[in-house]
Amino acid sequence: MAKPQEHREPLPPFLLAFPGPLRDQLVAAVLRGEKVSTTGLLAEYEAEKEELPPVGERSALIDSQGREVAVTELTEVRVLPLGQVDLQHALDEGEGYESVEAWRAGHEAFWHSSEMREALGDPSFTVHDGTLVVAERFRVVERL
Repeated sequence: MAKPQEHREPLPPFLLAFPGPLRDQLVAAVLRGEKVSTTGLLAEYEAEKEELPPVGERSALIDSQGREVAVTELTEVRVLPLGQVDLQHALDEGEGYESVEAWRAGHEAFWHSSEMREALGDPSFTVHDGTLVVAERFRVVERL
């Protein structure tokens, strides 16, 4: 018998984008099973002095209201240059991108936003083909 939710061990948060419409869209895509990959900047991990998450790690997917809505499990973590992100990864992000170019344009707009530049502590941060990204694949193991 599964333990009641309130007695389970706390999980690290799985945060997609910043709270607001984009996070709501991404969380909904995860819950529909359309989003099974995500991409972050290695620079984000470095700025926050965080280790890369290990394969098998379970996290709590957090919505814009700060609620835990699902438990996810990492199935793959790759660090690669932005210019090497492939079409399958872009499609698996579940955001409706039909090409790597469209995926990249959407991600560059986010990574070049004032919120992201502030989070990185670099007001002029820009990405290029060689910028290292963290490509993660995950699966939902429990809806909360």
